[in-house]
Amino acid sequence: MSAVGQPRRLLLNMTANGAVGEDLFVVRRGEGAHVEDIDGKRYIDGLSGLYCNQLGYTYAGEFAEAASRQLTELSYSPLWLGSAHPTAVELAERLAAFAPDGVEQTFFSSGGAEAVETAWKLARKYHAVRGEPKRIKAIARRGAYHGLTLGALSLNDDPGLTEPFGVPAIRTRFVPNTNRYHAPPFATDVEFTSYLLAETEAAILEEGPETIAMLIAEPVQNRGGCLTPPDGYWPGLRSLADRYGFLLVADEVITGFGRLGEWFGGDRYGARPDMITVAKGLTAGYAPMGATMVGQRVADVLHKPGIVLNHGFTFSGHPLCAAIALRAIEIMERDRILDNVRDNQDRLAKRTATLAGLPIVGDVRGDGFFYAIELTGDAEGGRFSAALRDALIRDLIPRRMREAGLLARVYDRAEPLLQIAPPLISTPELLDRIVEIIGNTLDEASSWLTTSSRLEAR
Repeated sequence: MSAVGQPRRLLLNMTANGAVGEDLFVVRRGEGAHVEDIDGKRYIDGLSGLYCNQLGYTYAGEFAEAASRQLTELSYSPLWLGSAHPTAVELAERLAAFAPDGVEQTFFSSGGAEAVETAWKLARKYHAVRGEPKRIKAIARRGAYHGLTLGALSLNDDPGLTEPFGVPAIRTRFVPNTNRYHAPPFATDVEFTSYLLAETEAAILEEGPETIAMLIAEPVQNRGGCLTPPDGYWPGLRSLADRYGFLLVADEVITGFGRLGEWFGGDRYGARPDMITVAKGLTAGYAPMGATMVGQRVADVLHKPGIVLNHGFTFSGHPLCAAIALRAIEIMERDRILDNVRDNQDRLAKRTATLAGLPIVGDVRGDGFFYAIELTGDAEGGRFSAALRDALIRDLIPRRMREAGLLARVYDRAEPLLQIAPPLISTPELLDRIVEIIGNTLDEASSWLTTSSRLEAR
């Protein structure tokens, strides 16, 4: 682990900053699917930065050329009051070309949380223009995470994140997520889907359908550990939205742009949303950019004569970011990046499935290049004691993986999880190595847990 001294003037995201000491981990450079710290140690970037670096660090020269060309032509121009610039116009056209049917227009922002905020405001605008201003509530899923700005924060089911900031800006009702591991037992996907949709419909009816503006969900829910949907779930959400008149939003900030082997992960599950939020992979992590893609029936309302879209951001559709996004799309098409995910996803699925045999592993789940391993203890309900949880999740497992040269996510905001989202350029050999390191680490953790549990029981 590298040290550059305590970051006295740098506030870190989602961090107990006062506890950061002299062992600050600092990444200096990237190459291929690897990063290097300031001491020169190389690591496999098993999380693609933060689900962003779909293309790894291979194409820096191409992105630098695209950025240089754009900055030479136009460094900045806003998208407001009837004004635009060619790069944003072209990017919107490119996104519409491979979006789901009927999703044809795009509002740009600077990141995922802004994209979610935009979806909420467009939903409210849509209903107000149509004479339904009482649609002021949202439906989201338990354990969900959709960003940390005040509006997006309201859609998160995590009191540790929401309670410090008072009354939520959006009244949100949370419904069951698609975690089968913690759900009642169901024999088939059909039964599980029926249960989920019935619970969701019951919540809608209890809140009052005429008060619901939108339902937001990720195709594969990140928080809680890569929660994939059962067959029929997304078509069922579409039916509920049509029946009760609210808008369906697919949050594709993580699952978009190849993570699941499709441009939009919802396509894998038959999703037909009214809006799609994207960010992260949109620019392959080379620039900050988000977008809210809008279905035609919503856009038609926004285009009515006299309707002003009174919402915006200074850097919406920034020329530099738009140019980088266009180059990312070009590279993904030219180098058949989606095909690499499709060709290797079964291999990754089979290799990760072998981890289920380890004593410390409760469940392995995911799709594409996006997997989570839920860890389990030997206490009642598979729980860890607080001491063992701290020792494993906050020390032993992440430390051993880093020592072996792998960066992955290990966290316990809900259940204790280890998560990977490798760059989409990853080779079969690299994917095998990732799973090998995880397997070795969890095997050691299993042995340590057995010994520690015995000592704790004395």
